[in-house]
Amino acid sequence: MSELKQIIRIVNTDLKGDTNTFFALSKIFGVSYSFSNAVCNYLKLDRKKPIGSYSEDEIKKIEEVIKNPLKHNFPTFILNRRRDIETGKDEHLLGSDLRLRKELDIKRMKLIKSYKGIRHGIGLPVRGQSTRSHFHKGKSLGVKKPKKGKTG
Repeated sequence: MSELKQIIRIVNTDLKGDTNTFFALSKIFGVSYSFSNAVCNYLKLDRKKPIGSYSEDEIKKIEEVIKNPLKHNFPTFILNRRRDIETGKDEHLLGSDLRLRKELDIKRMKLIKSYKGIRHGIGLPVRGQSTRSHFHKGKSLGVKKPKKGKTG
């Protein structure tokens, strides 16, 4: 067995080598706990084994499965982009691609003035949360008292 590597790079993300496999994979933007669990089960990896103890070949296999889950017959419900609005395809996005697509989705909602788009624009909660006693931070300025010694 080779010694523990300190930093592992998977899908343009640096992962600490001493973190166990399950949590290390879920640190990648676009990989949820359930997706990480599915990858571990598919490749028959020990979830508690440190990610830094895997060889380069095993790391490449992990990266291949994460990048192309449909090629490895993963179910579509585990993907993070099902029935994409532009293409209609099921896909799994990672990292900056996912961030960009999310930003474009919010811009599209604002442009068509959907309820969710309006709420995003105002800075209020989008998914129906109560606003009576929460979401006050940064919204109102309150009363400004004049500084002592200065009259106006």
